[in-house]
Amino acid sequence: MLEHGGRLRAAAQRQGIPLGDWLDLSTGIAPYGWTLPPVPASAWTRLPEADDGLEAAARDYYDAVSLLPVAGSQAAIQALPRLRERSRVGLLAPAYAEHAAAWEREGHESLQLDGDAIDRQLEALDVLLLVNPNNPTGRRFAPEQLLAWHGRLAARGGWLLVDEAFIDCTPQHSLAAHCDRPGLIVLRSFGKFFGLAGIRLGFVLAAPALLERLAELLGPWAVNGPARALARVLLQDPLGQREQRRRLRADGRRLAELLSARGWPPSGGCALFQWCADPRAPALHEFLAARGILTRLFQQPLSLRFGLPPDEAGWGRLERALQAFEEHSA
Repeated sequence: MLEHGGRLRAAAQRQGIPLGDWLDLSTGIAPYGWTLPPVPASAWTRLPEADDGLEAAARDYYDAVSLLPVAGSQAAIQALPRLRERSRVGLLAPAYAEHAAAWEREGHESLQLDGDAIDRQLEALDVLLLVNPNNPTGRRFAPEQLLAWHGRLAARGGWLLVDEAFIDCTPQHSLAAHCDRPGLIVLRSFGKFFGLAGIRLGFVLAAPALLERLAELLGPWAVNGPARALARVLLQDPLGQREQRRRLRADGRRLAELLSARGWPPSGGCALFQWCADPRAPALHEFLAARGILTRLFQQPLSLRFGLPPDEAGWGRLERALQAFEEHSA
């Protein structure tokens, strides 16, 4: 399996630091969220049903005509390559590695792209797959550019697949409202923005014909009843969403400022994480881990991704550790 952030138990065992003493900054998941409503007993005792209001709430939230709930966007990432004949798939690097792995597993050819060269490489592709904003670099692509690329791909039966896992704080940049166009597929993650990664819920936004094929492949009851019940309530809470968006944006800026002040100016990022490309990344990663602070280390290029601290104690702990590394390295 590919390496991911959030492997806190492994880090605790490796460092000999109790699990409860860690500050986990290794994911791009919101470290805070909602006071959760009670889950109806029927959500536990009955099979999930598609007419419970979840799809309608999600269509309103995402401003999407048609969508399919899935057990986390990871389920769609692994299933979608099975819906095409052998294709040439262009992906940025670095990016979320599960995408390339899923297409290669199904026998497709993956090609690493330079973001600045996509326009001239597009004719060689059957599928263009982008994470927007990109994970881990935070690079963004304008909706107008993405739609232009989609038009060129769709004209010859190709796909534009856009993973918008980190776009909830900037919904104006989403392609969700255009997802009924053939050949355009948008993935949305529920857990990251709402701070509920354990719920394992995501949505695929696409034309109905493709969603029907995907639903048949995934089978019935893909999303469990308690997840559907909780998500339906949160998707219909605009005041809570507005406050979450405000807080995440503010904390994203605060994290960028803190890192810059301590000699680690971000190379990119978004509201949910900041990314620092620096040859010193492995040294800082180990230095922080020895102090119970987990970050996400990338090898190509050498870089660290920092998620948001959950509270003032976490902010203070991160700042002190960065200052200690600065003094240690002087």
